[in-house]
Amino acid sequence: MLRAVPGLGGPLTAEFEVGYVGAEGSEVRTSLIDSAGVPFELVKPVRGFPSYKRQRNFPGLWWSSTTGAHVGYESWLERDHLMLLDFAPAVAGIASQPFWLFWNDEASGRRRSHAPDYFARLADGRGLVVDCRPVDRIKPRDAAAFAVTGRACELVGWEYRLVGAPELVMVRNVRWLAGYRHPRYRLPAVGAALREVFAEPAPLMDGAGAAGEPIAVLPVLFHLLWCGELACDLGVRLHEATIVTTAGAC
Repeated sequence: MLRAVPGLGGPLTAEFEVGYVGAEGSEVRTSLIDSAGVPFELVKPVRGFPSYKRQRNFPGLWWSSTTGAHVGYESWLERDHLMLLDFAPAVAGIASQPFWLFWNDEASGRRRSHAPDYFARLADGRGLVVDCRPVDRIKPRDAAAFAVTGRACELVGWEYRLVGAPELVMVRNVRWLAGYRHPRYRLPAVGAALREVFAEPAPLMDGAGAAGEPIAVLPVLFHLLWCGELACDLGVRLHEATIVTTAGAC
């Protein structure tokens, strides 16, 4: 049983429980501490992604190159952050709506629950829990749930992020590269030529032309940028003169 944790910004309720979908499709309930070893990056969502007439949010499925499967999202904001997780080289697995966190709300005396938007497994084995919400849409009740979720994550050694709107230019650049994330764009001979060309930094289109016919080379170039085998500054708009080089040389 977990008691209040000093230094975490206020009282923490006595019991955390975690609910998730088990291997056979039934709900599993366990303590927070016992859930720390669950591979949440592999679980199914604890709730669905409904679609209905006059809906104000835009749910859907994202094909993840990290997992090789579809991952759900409930809004375009969630989709953008899911895309960025898929793009991040440190992320080895992703699941949406991975678990319910249950706790006793001391202010109201009621049992509360919250399902974070994403759980990501990092390459070094650590867990990352992500909630997506624009700053201007966080109501006091939501803020309390996010704060408690952050405290719970800290107890079991997971990183917690509450994220709002991402940087626009970065998102647009990554969204373009995401169109080439599928392995079908990995052509070994073209990739080898591109890595050789960009061993020294060069403008994107100049390097594509040096590696072969641009119309055939560019999809492979964008795929290698997505995979992190080539690199450029994605904080500025991607264009024909963008300087590209092999990863780690920027």
